[in-house]
Amino acid sequence: MSRLPQRIVCLTTETVEVLYALGEQDRIVGISGYTVRPPEARKEKPKVFAFTSGDIEKILATQPDLVLTFSDLQSEISRDLIKAGIPVYAFNTRSVEDILGMIETVGRLVGAEARALALVAELEAQIARTRAIAAERFALTGKKPRVYFEEWDEPLISGIRWASELIEIAGGEDVFAEQARSPLAKDRRPTPEAVIAAAPEVIIGSWCGKHFRPERVTARPGWENIPAVRDGKMYEIKSAVILTPGPVAITEGLPQLLDILAG
Repeated sequence: MSRLPQRIVCLTTETVEVLYALGEQDRIVGISGYTVRPPEARKEKPKVFAFTSGDIEKILATQPDLVLTFSDLQSEISRDLIKAGIPVYAFNTRSVEDILGMIETVGRLVGAEARALALVAELEAQIARTRAIAAERFALTGKKPRVYFEEWDEPLISGIRWASELIEIAGGEDVFAEQARSPLAKDRRPTPEAVIAAAPEVIIGSWCGKHFRPERVTARPGWENIPAVRDGKMYEIKSAVILTPGPVAITEGLPQLLDILAG
């Protein structure tokens, strides 16, 4: 009998996405209610937890031999599961490299390392192609569009590291790239005045869990003279795509960024 985990609970969507991509979905016995990828997971797998709240008994009832969690946001459930004797692997994915590393790690955990490395190679190739296209565009224009990426509107939160890095790969310049490196949302809160001063030429909204509303951005006092607002260059990338630290951020989020910045 294999010593590798056979009954896995995934408390965030990206590890579900990876296990399906590796053909190891039969190991999954429970998922988060916020899982969106792949769509069939919501139909096939029992939802045993939300994201930061839920009943640990629902998780324990699946008799897991491994639970995959994400960051300090799930530190309490990770602690409770460990106290209950359940093995837990907590990812703290923040960068594009972390996304690729997470895929490799999940592959090793389930004995699918070769398939995981192949998936990572495909994603690295896509990143390289995108960089090349962006470099050609820069050679023609001599400039990179200045981008303000908004993760939340009240209060303002400007992105997270992997989104900032994907903007750079696609040929843009994140106006708040330095603060995007902070793992804590409270440290990624620009003032409205700072956004005005940054004068972004493109605004990309990805409000976590709700639709981006450009008209609300336009109505903010003093924002009418921001180049992106003045020129109507405000776009949405759905949070389930760009704010998910899994393959989808690269396979779908990166092409969308490339298209937006081409405009």
